[in-house]
Amino acid sequence: MRHKHSDYMHWSKTQSSARFNLATSGVAPFPLRELPIDLKELEINGDNRYGYAPLQQAIAAHHGVDPDCVVESAGTSMANHLAMGAIIEPDDEVLIEHPAYGPILDIAQYLQANVKRFPRAEENGWAIDPAEIRRRITPKTRLIVITNLHNPTSVLTADSVLQEIGDIARSVGALVLVDEVYLDAVYENTPRTSFHLGPEFVVTSSLTKVYGVSGLRCGWILAQPDLAWKMRRLNDLYSATPVHPGELLSVAAFRHLDLLRERARRIVDADRKLLRDFLKQEAAVSAVETKWGTTSFPRFLKGNAHVFLERLRSEFDTSAVPGRFFEMPDHFRIGMGVNTEMFAEGVNRLSRALILTDEHAI
Repeated sequence: MRHKHSDYMHWSKTQSSARFNLATSGVAPFPLRELPIDLKELEINGDNRYGYAPLQQAIAAHHGVDPDCVVESAGTSMANHLAMGAIIEPDDEVLIEHPAYGPILDIAQYLQANVKRFPRAEENGWAIDPAEIRRRITPKTRLIVITNLHNPTSVLTADSVLQEIGDIARSVGALVLVDEVYLDAVYENTPRTSFHLGPEFVVTSSLTKVYGVSGLRCGWILAQPDLAWKMRRLNDLYSATPVHPGELLSVAAFRHLDLLRERARRIVDADRKLLRDFLKQEAAVSAVETKWGTTSFPRFLKGNAHVFLERLRSEFDTSAVPGRFFEMPDHFRIGMGVNTEMFAEGVNRLSRALILTDEHAI
């Protein structure tokens, strides 16, 4: 049977909620009332055949690319689906990082790809070692898939490493898909998109994680014009006509990206300090510390992480994402950037739960 579901998304929608929610993946919602826009300018219907021109131009300007390279999508997950769907055929070989964001694997499996993996090693700070890709790539490899910032660890991959990955891909005629939805959470000296590194790069992103406007579903793909056209045609099967009010509001958001990002940055920075202090004091968990991003991926050092996270939720009303959704069951993902008061109490309860666990070994 073809793979037709996402265990992570089901868990996220049905089991992640708690009073103290550390299971978030993006920043706090940006309220419409704070977005400088005249609501009288909104319309229900508009002209969008294969892209709303003002939004195409806004995305293109944000990345410094030609609008013909921009494909609109309903968030990054649909962007990844369209990108992979246009590139690969059933049984094509796809090389995906490990650990990986679950829905990326789900898409590849739904498309019936021959999925192979290359490791990001915790002892190497979760960095990509291009040698691991070189060892695993074959003439049958059609696509290499990575996230940057890495989901779940928030590790940044430098352009020099990405360029080497591009060279490896080009040697066998493959492409490189880079999910950059978290890249703008590098708040200083923000790297430009890897799309500029060469024609073998295809990039997906959105306004969902870093800017707090997930409800607009403003996502996109950057691809060479001929491939971009294939993706637009494929999207006719899924969401042929976008929601026009969402496009109008997305254009408004692009006009004020600095406002949206800086509002979230203050919360992320405060949460990161709290998390850093917690990790320094807590011997029961360890994590690779990153300077940027909205997520961290601690490893549980004592006992059964699944049992611990269930107790954390049931007894302390605090949630975190189980590492099993990233194929690392002794880890869990913590999200920052929503509400610092809530985050502080959540971390406090996490610490109390760890003390209880230490006293009554799981």
